[in-house]
Amino acid sequence: MRLTPRTLQQSDSPIGATYALLDERGAQGNAELLDLAQAAPAYPPAPSVVDHVVSVARDAHGADYVDLEGLPKLRSAFAAELSRDYRGRVDAENVVVTAGCNQAFCLVTSALTQPGDEIVLPLPYYFNHDMWLRFDGVTPVYLDPGPGLVPSAAAAESLITPRTRAIVLVTPGNPTGVTIPPQEITRFARLAERHGIALVLDETYRSFRGTDEPPHPLFSEPGWQETVVSLHSFSKDLAIPGYRVGAVVASPALNKEVMKLLDCVAICPPRIGQEAAWAGLTGADRWRRDRSAEVVAKREAFARAMAGRPGGFELLSVGGFFGWVRHPFTDRPTGDVVRELLLKHDVLVLPGTAFHPEDHGTLRVSVSNVEEAALHDFAGRLAAAGG
Repeated sequence: MRLTPRTLQQSDSPIGATYALLDERGAQGNAELLDLAQAAPAYPPAPSVVDHVVSVARDAHGADYVDLEGLPKLRSAFAAELSRDYRGRVDAENVVVTAGCNQAFCLVTSALTQPGDEIVLPLPYYFNHDMWLRFDGVTPVYLDPGPGLVPSAAAAESLITPRTRAIVLVTPGNPTGVTIPPQEITRFARLAERHGIALVLDETYRSFRGTDEPPHPLFSEPGWQETVVSLHSFSKDLAIPGYRVGAVVASPALNKEVMKLLDCVAICPPRIGQEAAWAGLTGADRWRRDRSAEVVAKREAFARAMAGRPGGFELLSVGGFFGWVRHPFTDRPTGDVVRELLLKHDVLVLPGTAFHPEDHGTLRVSVSNVEEAALHDFAGRLAAAGG
């Protein structure tokens, strides 16, 4: 058989490549491993979510197929929550449930584009977004970040061509953690409207912004569905990453096309994840707020630990689940730095080259993975690594 160059010419998953380094470390390192690579909650799901999942698993019909667009009760509950939190209007018909936010992105961009089209991605990008566009024959057009690593709508305008189909924003950012201000998101929406393209917002980490203010005002505007597509994940918010459940929030017209694709790749999103998400939305609000506050406290602890630039490592930004750090070894590839941090200092992080086509000497640190004390331990290991 012959494998297609469409995939052969693309890189492997950065997550898989990074965790493969553990084989070099072996079973025993010099100290306890600090795994700050793949973002993951450091706590289990809420007890009410676990209890509901158990009851569904025991139900005679708990493993049945569900509606293609998702459980009606979950779609209604999520639409109500978004309407409340964004002080706007989202209806159940705007919601399609997916097997995670990555699938939501893939389905939406496939419904918006054909090979040869372009999508604007701010740098540094989320690597799965860049990978999928290339797999699909779509050209990512990179937008350099502005001050504070915040992308600018004004700077993006010059990148739009007749082949542009969408602008993608991740806020809070992955990998930088940077939260784009609501007014700048609005400017991006106006830009997309003027050019007749989509504004795709990946809002996976919206619950971890450290504020109850709406992430943006777009859902309160009449006609938002003509431009805005909002993507969501329940993985981090409810500590259920393995259940794979996310959502597309968009116009019924776009959702109709998304469901054609969804029918081919998944038939329907997994029921057990949807049941878990519904239980979390309707019965674990206090638990969610407490977990979000814990993540905010970890970010603050990490910022304090990095304030003195231990070992010459500089914290460039922190937010959501992530810290974005510049290492001091300007004469060395970042991949080598990541390998040495693991083998000599028992720290696992992702290289910034997973999120950028060039090596700018950066690392992504998932501050959510460990307790606060471990973040100070991490800073100490960086100090040792930097000499």
